[in-house]
Amino acid sequence: MITIENNQECFVQLWLRLERTRRLLGGQYKRFCIRNVLKSWFGGEADDDMIWEVCRLSEQEGWNELPPPSLYPRRHRELLRAIVAVRLGISFYKKVNLKALDAAYSIAFPKSTPINVNKKKKCNK
Repeated sequence: MITIENNQECFVQLWLRLERTRRLLGGQYKRFCIRNVLKSWFGGEADDDMIWEVCRLSEQEGWNELPPPSLYPRRHRELLRAIVAVRLGISFYKKVNLKALDAAYSIAFPKSTPINVNKKKKCNK
């Protein structure tokens, strides 16, 4: 059982835990997918309703194999964002601290390219 909070320290732990879970599931010859991640993290609390809500918010399917988080962070960013929103009962779109989530990725995976999704685009006039 893990404690979820909407801050950078928690997000760093979630990124690291995601990588550990990937290795653990691989060692058990299990699929690294949203359903197995949630079952591993939350045990019996990860019922079908929770899994469905996380999948719906992250726009991914529960049984689809996930790539390594250090190589393809976008899917995992949306997954962690959905988990935080569902566990805390907050808005997926407005309340999850995305700047902290992106900064936490850079701390957890320092040799990877940083996520900079919220960068404002230049307007060519």
